[in-house]
Amino acid sequence: MARRSGSADLPLHSGRVPPWLAQRMASLGAIICQAIVLHYGRDEFMQRLSHPFWFQSFGAVMGMDWHSSGITTSVIGALKRGLAPLQGELGIHVCGGRGNHSRKTPDELAALGQRIGIDGQALTQASRLVAKVDSAAVQDGFDLYLHGFFVTDDGKWTVVQQGMNGDKRQARRYHWHSENLKSFVDEPHSAIDGPEQGEIVNLTDRRAESSRAAQLDLLAALGPDRIVAEFAALTEPPAAQPLLPHLIMPAHHDVRSSDVFTRRLHGTLAAAAERGPTDFPQLLLTPGVGARTVQSLAMVAEVVHGAPYRFADPARFSLAHGGKDRHPYPVPIKVYDETIRVLKSAMQSARLGREEEMQAIKRLDDQARRLERTASGPSLESHIATERSQSASLGGRSVFGWEQDIADGDSARSRLLPESGPSIQKRSAQVRSPLP
Repeated sequence: MARRSGSADLPLHSGRVPPWLAQRMASLGAIICQAIVLHYGRDEFMQRLSHPFWFQSFGAVMGMDWHSSGITTSVIGALKRGLAPLQGELGIHVCGGRGNHSRKTPDELAALGQRIGIDGQALTQASRLVAKVDSAAVQDGFDLYLHGFFVTDDGKWTVVQQGMNGDKRQARRYHWHSENLKSFVDEPHSAIDGPEQGEIVNLTDRRAESSRAAQLDLLAALGPDRIVAEFAALTEPPAAQPLLPHLIMPAHHDVRSSDVFTRRLHGTLAAAAERGPTDFPQLLLTPGVGARTVQSLAMVAEVVHGAPYRFADPARFSLAHGGKDRHPYPVPIKVYDETIRVLKSAMQSARLGREEEMQAIKRLDDQARRLERTASGPSLESHIATERSQSASLGGRSVFGWEQDIADGDSARSRLLPESGPSIQKRSAQVRSPLP
């Protein structure tokens, strides 16, 4: 049976990823996938997708809102776009998505089966059963609206789907993995992400096997009247559901010290400072941006090489490339693009048998783990303040616009307007409105 790997609370957020970030997420997501497959194989990548903590960290390192339900949609969309040209090379295919895209999953799987010679009908049935289990057999107050189906050339698959509870403004993400799956209705999930909702009807629990059989017997032999009578006779409360490891995604947008394992951040910063001059001397010739890029590369390296226990604080990975909503700081476009360039170069060299650059990136992660026990560094608040202070010079951008434009606008207003709090705040809010 597939394993459960945890749960998490996800604040429900609306909106779309802006094109300038979506394009970069597709590029970075594809490169990270390639790196994992290169080092550990595609089965390992499918395992990673089925781990909710890693999935959230993966989205955060790509500049998506670190705590939000939107990570699910944006990661699936980024991988669907980024991996499309690499399907033949990697043997990994992405079907489905949000809304109408989710309903097209059966057709996509059937077409994929015909194209690469796997059992498309079996995959289609798996897709429908997974959706049915999480919408009917697990009655937890969340309505499914997203269904992403990842499948390999040899028919192994991972499903990531998500439901929403509009009244509570919360989302729940469900992870499935085909490895060792023996039953769709007997503890099939690899993980369920979402808030606790009190008592939940979960007919996929192993202890519900007799209940599933009894329901079929009642329907076949007794009819609706007897079912009502049997229901009235039930006076014992249901057994408590087993608790999964629970990752809480808070409602606040800002990244706080309570959201981050600071010693791991210090290890990352120390490793970047120590390994950078040795392994990336040419990169560091880029004034300002180069050294900062090594810090981002160290966090990307952990997403590629890190063990599952290291992803309990997804907020830490947002410190690589910021967030589209300016939390923890605006996305540093110059750093992001340089990170992609370095990773692409390393991957191209690895394809030719030269793995020095890929090994240099891996050494960043190795060194960060060694140093995190002893390294010291700035507080999280100080680190974020430093990033914000240099955001304009690093090409900082968010859904509110370029940081340089915002800074220039604020500077001009400070020279022209009297220091009356309400009027300044009102005009400042107008400048920060989202770009069309």
